[in-house]
Amino acid sequence: MYRIGFDNEKYLQEQTQCILERMAQNDGKLYLECGGKLMYDYHASRVLPGFDPNVKMRVFQSFRDKLDVIICIYAGDIVHKKFRSDFGITYDTDVFKMIDDFAKAGIKADKVLITRFKGEKAALDFKEHLEGRGIKVYVHEPTNGYPMDVDKIVSDEGYGANAYIPTDKPIVLVTAPGPGSGKLATCLNQMYHDYKQGRKSGYSKFETFPIWNLPIDHPVNIAYEAATADIGDVNIVDYFYMQATGKMAVNYNRDLEAFPILKSILEKITGKSYNSPTDMGVNRDGFGIIDDEAVRYAGQQEIIRRYYRSACERLQGKATLETLRRTENIMQKAGLKPTDRPAVNVCQVELDRSIAKGKGADGITCAAAMELKSGEFITAHNSLVLHASSALVLNAVKSIAQIPKKIDLIPNMIIESVTSFKRDHLLSRGVSLNLEETLICLAMSSSINPAAKVAIDSIDQLRGCEVHLSHMPSDGDANGIRKLGLNATSEPIYPTSNLYNF
Repeated sequence: MYRIGFDNEKYLQEQTQCILERMAQNDGKLYLECGGKLMYDYHASRVLPGFDPNVKMRVFQSFRDKLDVIICIYAGDIVHKKFRSDFGITYDTDVFKMIDDFAKAGIKADKVLITRFKGEKAALDFKEHLEGRGIKVYVHEPTNGYPMDVDKIVSDEGYGANAYIPTDKPIVLVTAPGPGSGKLATCLNQMYHDYKQGRKSGYSKFETFPIWNLPIDHPVNIAYEAATADIGDVNIVDYFYMQATGKMAVNYNRDLEAFPILKSILEKITGKSYNSPTDMGVNRDGFGIIDDEAVRYAGQQEIIRRYYRSACERLQGKATLETLRRTENIMQKAGLKPTDRPAVNVCQVELDRSIAKGKGADGITCAAAMELKSGEFITAHNSLVLHASSALVLNAVKSIAQIPKKIDLIPNMIIESVTSFKRDHLLSRGVSLNLEETLICLAMSSSINPAAKVAIDSIDQLRGCEVHLSHMPSDGDANGIRKLGLNATSEPIYPTSNLYNF
């Protein structure tokens, strides 16, 4: 059963106060590097049940009169169309989305920096597009010797050769669509120019994971390792912090490895630095936890989810064998196995039952299971007219809305019209409705079927529910699952033997 483990209001108060206190310690500006997702942080909402995916934006809304924003994007990510899987959009498209999201929060974000720019045409086109929409765009070329040659970096040949981005607020949030976008270098570049002009600015890092004041083997922190298995992040004790304070704090390998060089750069720019990577942070997420047992369980479930995700992505050619092995090892380190995810077991029972009864379509049986927040389990299988995911969602909203099972939410005439259109005009190989199509049909039905209207009104209650599929979902199923906000996993098995399934 779903339990709240995180208090957003407590976190909001703690986090806001911490950032403003850090701002007050600087005579110039505070450059705040945002690690991880600033908005729509669904990883955080999964491992910290109750966490508002947008609560970090609420922190910045609380002092937006003191805030400037710089959005960084690496030129190579524009060229190679780097992809955000959670939204299904590229990094360059996400920059537009971020600007809009800030605007909706009442925060102006009109400065974009293209980092490590080498004259790429795609980056120039992106720059021209943004400028045509009234956004100021700057470019920074690669800094020779970065990050090892500190003397050259902190000079007019290094940071001094790159453009300074004017800001007029005391806090400058430096954010990006994803990692490797050059946020840290941007902060340091700005600080160099400020000090040259007599402004004593400072730097801090704002991120969520790992949570520095949770134990290193806490499932929430282990889940961070699972989430970053593709880049090999490992949680370790911040030995710099331990040496300075005698206390334990958790950080990750890349920050600790980079700290000595970062410390040298900061000292050369400002004459001083922090004692440890943990000291650089202003992160108060751990203080928002109100039910450790609930977040431990949520962290364990995320570790298993990440294993399933990497297993499926490996089969699709999107992940390396090394990444899959790493998630397996992380799961084992946490003392977990795939069947510790309850929906997995219920799904297997439904699959076995359906196969025994000869259910399915065209000789193929697929099953799905959902754990509602009440603790109730819902199951479904595929049929000639519906994918298993489609049937599962319809069964789930019936249960939540207390609609009798015998009542059809989508009239047969609508299903027949859509399936015949797919077969006769779109020449589709499969005509059964995927989840995305089913949701559209359900919305159409709500205008003529009162039960469908009740179901539509209840569908938001599915957000955050746990789902497992006996097979990898089609694109239409995956899109529907993402839009409904379901926490879904699937077996790394294609639903058919066809090489093209979607």
